[in-house]
Amino acid sequence: MKQPSDHLSILVVDDAPDTLEVFRRNLTWKGYQVLTAPGVEEAICILDSRPVDLVITDFKMPKVSGMELIRHVRENFKDTEVIMITGFASVESAVKAVKTGAEEYLPKPFTDEELFEAVRRAFGKLHRRRASCDAPETPTKTTFGIIGESPCIQQVIAFISKAASTAATALLTGESGTGKELVARAIHYSSPRAAAPFVPVNCGGIPEGLLESELFGHIKGAFTGATETRAGFFQTADGGSVFLDEISDTSPSMQAKLLRVLQDKEVCMVGASQARKVDVRIIAATNKDLPTLVRKGLFREDLFFRINVLTSEIPPLRDRGDDVLLLTQHFASRFAAELAKPVPRFSDGVLQALKTCTWPGNVRELENLIQRLLVMSENDVIDVPDLPALMRFTALKGSRVHRSLAEVEADHIRSVLASVNGNKSRAAEILQIDRKTLREKMRNYDIEI
Repeated sequence: MKQPSDHLSILVVDDAPDTLEVFRRNLTWKGYQVLTAPGVEEAICILDSRPVDLVITDFKMPKVSGMELIRHVRENFKDTEVIMITGFASVESAVKAVKTGAEEYLPKPFTDEELFEAVRRAFGKLHRRRASCDAPETPTKTTFGIIGESPCIQQVIAFISKAASTAATALLTGESGTGKELVARAIHYSSPRAAAPFVPVNCGGIPEGLLESELFGHIKGAFTGATETRAGFFQTADGGSVFLDEISDTSPSMQAKLLRVLQDKEVCMVGASQARKVDVRIIAATNKDLPTLVRKGLFREDLFFRINVLTSEIPPLRDRGDDVLLLTQHFASRFAAELAKPVPRFSDGVLQALKTCTWPGNVRELENLIQRLLVMSENDVIDVPDLPALMRFTALKGSRVHRSLAEVEADHIRSVLASVNGNKSRAAEILQIDRKTLREKMRNYDIEI
């Protein structure tokens, strides 16, 4: 009895072979493509190997229950509907099944017509969901280019207003990816120095042998390769601001030179005999605990006191509550415009996953994720199955416990690298190891990006 439904596939999961055969025979007669599995593990193997439109699963099964399978399907396969069947019917189990993601709940015994009607309803919901397209949210408002309404980010915005009104040195602390440079730019462009240059310097990204020349400039013939006199970042920023990102990565000798700039407001070019006056405001940033480094003798105490005039700790994304949703909408709108695509809608499951994620890479990680989702998604609705595997539930989670430490470490390194689009410097910061160690681990674990 072939009908227009013959292109729709159904996976039936039950540990009773007789039950599987009955389902296979009845649903095939109705024109559906029917697959069967005796357990959750076998079902997941089928789901991973081919598209399935509907899963019909028993509730009580050995090893892994049907409820776990429902959640696995919901968080990994957005174009798959679920019906739960059980001989242990109760109101509580029915409510739980629906909340977990089952579209239909059938208590045994049921008639063939009741089964067919449940399947028709499930496919009807699937068709409506595939055809649905909701309007995007309105653009997010910003203050100083900062997006967020949480109390902790409002404190940062208040700090920007106060810091912009003075020329005092500012120190920004916080984890990698929280937006310290964005705050530094907001301070500069909201201050009387806004018309002058803002010069960002990644102190950890410039080799020690070149940092002095880059910061203070050099005269012709000062060293091999110095074929002409060249101004440094401080001269370039005269009248404006220099942002010294990761100032904790500078050497003791460079810290002494920076101290002189702060004390005397002058710089000495490499190879020069006389210093030059500069009018530069310094905004420094670090993702490390400077007081601890001072106690350990790894950072000059006098320099710390000089830069620790106005201080603000930029909060990690995990502490900003619903700000993650505002940032998600902002990034989605921006990347949609760049890709000439409509702004997608995010399902409730995705929004919940984004809110509960710990975000080791903070705002930068979220930005990279949203960009990847918009590039890869072909639908107007982004659902949980579109998220990276580490953000989704898996019914086989227990089997991953019995892994070696090396396997766990390799997986974590891969996930961090993916969160920062393969940027090794940022990944090393998040992992709290140096780039050399990261490269060695990537080589040992055969990790490619």
